[in-house]
Amino acid sequence: MTTYTARPIAPTVLKELRTSDDAGRPMAPLTDDEGGAPLRCCLRRSEPGERIALVSYAPLRRWAAETGAEPGAYDEQGPVFIHADDCPGPAPTNTYPFANAHRTVRRYSADGHILGGALVPAPNDEAFRNAFDDPTVALVHVRAVEYGCFLYEVRRG
Repeated sequence: MTTYTARPIAPTVLKELRTSDDAGRPMAPLTDDEGGAPLRCCLRRSEPGERIALVSYAPLRRWAAETGAEPGAYDEQGPVFIHADDCPGPAPTNTYPFANAHRTVRRYSADGHILGGALVPAPNDEAFRNAFDDPTVALVHVRAVEYGCFLYEVRRG
């Protein structure tokens, strides 16, 4: 049985984003007074008092640079919250992050083109199994429905 893993933004990428984000802007840290921001570095919600930053991130562009894909017009960038300082990454868990609301599971080909997507009540093994049943699917992005923001990536195996 295949296990699917939610992938946070990689530490090397986080280091780059903390200097200059994918839109070329310097990071502008802030103290989160309320908490609740979905952090893509450790795949949990922020707590009041944590130093975070909202940065522009292009997940498909970064994946394409690793794989040689040419996503063309599908190369999106958008806002993501990260810790303003180094963080240890996600804690081990048997659940998927940010599963408290409907999510979109968006499928991409090895070329980086969108193959479709599905609205799911919450990210789960069945949603990922359904996505990867198509052998042309190379990776999946889980996105928030309300804003369309990238939450995390899932790859085969």
